[in-house]
Amino acid sequence: MSETKKLTYIDGLKGTGALIVYLCHFAYAFYFALYSLNPANSHTAGNVEVAIGKTPLNILYNGNFAVQLFFVASGFVLCIRYFQDYDRKRLVKSAAKRYFRLAGPILLVSTVIFSLMKAGLYQNTEAAALAGSTDWFAGFNNFEPGYSHALREALFGCFLFGHNYFNGVLWTVKYLFLGALLVYALAAVCGQWKYRYGVYAILLLALLRTDYAGLLLGYIFCDLMYTKPDFMKKLAKIPGLWLVTLVLGIYFGSYPSIGTNLEGSMYGFLPVLSVLYHRIGAALIVLAVLLSERLQRFFGGQDAAGRNEAKASGEDFLLTSHKRKKSGEGLFVRLGKISFSWYLVHFPVIAVFSSAFLLRFYGLMNYHVLMLLNFMLTTVIVWVISAAMTKWVEQPWNRLLNKIWK
Repeated sequence: MSETKKLTYIDGLKGTGALIVYLCHFAYAFYFALYSLNPANSHTAGNVEVAIGKTPLNILYNGNFAVQLFFVASGFVLCIRYFQDYDRKRLVKSAAKRYFRLAGPILLVSTVIFSLMKAGLYQNTEAAALAGSTDWFAGFNNFEPGYSHALREALFGCFLFGHNYFNGVLWTVKYLFLGALLVYALAAVCGQWKYRYGVYAILLLALLRTDYAGLLLGYIFCDLMYTKPDFMKKLAKIPGLWLVTLVLGIYFGSYPSIGTNLEGSMYGFLPVLSVLYHRIGAALIVLAVLLSERLQRFFGGQDAAGRNEAKASGEDFLLTSHKRKKSGEGLFVRLGKISFSWYLVHFPVIAVFSSAFLLRFYGLMNYHVLMLLNFMLTTVIVWVISAAMTKWVEQPWNRLLNKIWK
């Protein structure tokens, strides 16, 4: 695969993760029973939210699973180029740029959040009281903001300690930063060593209960795909393996995050290890995608022309599904391209706009109609801001960094 080309289905997986995190936060804010599984929080007759929350359908808004999916997909892409040319200098450059690449957009969004808080526009506490989500939604950004505090969080607090006082999603940055450095170091030290898989296994066992494991799993998948393509091809040819892997991934990935009130559900017999199940589920789903051309088309939007091109050339489908027309891009790929900006801005939009919309129109129409309108408008706003930020902030910033570390 050319250095300049990307596996579009990995972009699609990242976009899927970003979308699910957004759905999670909107659902938890305004339909809290989907998370709590407590009928007292339900807005529907018959407690439909509780019923949904106890089935695999909750994977559609399971934020913890989505974050793990994002970690695995991110770990996969970190060393693709290294496994093509084994250029350690590239790893050093990537590691050097990592902090600055993340810090620029984070600082901008944190500054905007500080300004919104200072102006008194965060109304999530009041909205939570109406929506019945006080136990979760009301606690965010409920303090007197100071810009020095916002700066500390954006420039090093979230990177080293996972601080997320201003932007609740920033707890993941610690793992996206330090985890990436771990992966780069691992590739540099033993990426060509014959017995490196033993090191991977030991390290994975040591980190399995931490969020670094997701990035490590993604890195291992990348290593296998690029250095052991014959092995991956054999796995892909085992009848039904991708489907079994996918079903198991959905089962573990959809384990309810609350971990309680699961009596009588298909999860009730499992020990309460929510995050571990979500990590396993995410890894299994990524593996299923790597093994299945059908899933690669689903997440990557590959068109028939691209598939025929791969088959006609005799190339391994695992390495050629990036060949496709831009016009054939699917929703998940488009989301993947703006996923980092989407991830950073969606929660402030929910806490400010969605909350204000609820407060303004509550009681004037049916709650579900109100929330449908709210969701549609919020989604458009998040998409527009994310696309603009990607185009006018993130991409120019990355180009500048590439010039500096050319």
